[in-house]
Amino acid sequence: MSAPRALLIVDVQNDFCPGGALAVVDGDKVAAVLNKYIAAFVKQDALVIASRDWHPRKTKHFKEFGGPWPAHCVQNTPGAAFHPALKLPARTIVVSKGMDPDKDSYSAFQAVDGRRRPLRDILKDAGVKELWVGGLATDYCVKASVLDALKHFKVYLLTDAIRGVDINPGDSKKAIDEMLKAGAREMTLENFSRKRIT
Repeated sequence: MSAPRALLIVDVQNDFCPGGALAVVDGDKVAAVLNKYIAAFVKQDALVIASRDWHPRKTKHFKEFGGPWPAHCVQNTPGAAFHPALKLPARTIVVSKGMDPDKDSYSAFQAVDGRRRPLRDILKDAGVKELWVGGLATDYCVKASVLDALKHFKVYLLTDAIRGVDINPGDSKKAIDEMLKAGAREMTLENFSRKRIT
């Protein structure tokens, strides 16, 4: 590889997919696309990282306790599990966020692994220079993660592997525009097949 790269899969969890507590329209559709990116990164022995919301039952993030969202991705519940269509390799590094009941924690850069290492430290220790990002949801956790990532890395936004909440029509498009304007580079499987990660 010309530069160490990592794939960051943001919050592809049951509660954000159809049938979940905070479902994103077609949220499950990102899994098949992400699986193709995963296969390529594994082949190149590159890092695959999956972030997840991992909320306590009581948090100011939820409507019941004054927040904006219905309860979702509560620790150790089926809704918090990664969507079964997402084929995460055994060596995937899982980072969790939203554990602090007083913080919203949209960005994966507010997440830590099982040893409490922040995502930024994990990537830095691995010498990562490029971060490729897909997942859910475009207008919230993907956007927050990409904007934070751009402070430290070259970022590719996998525009065919994201879906948005769109509480207000056009929110996802605005989020994509904001990420690209901030310096993220657009990537799709079609372009990826030409670029590769060799």
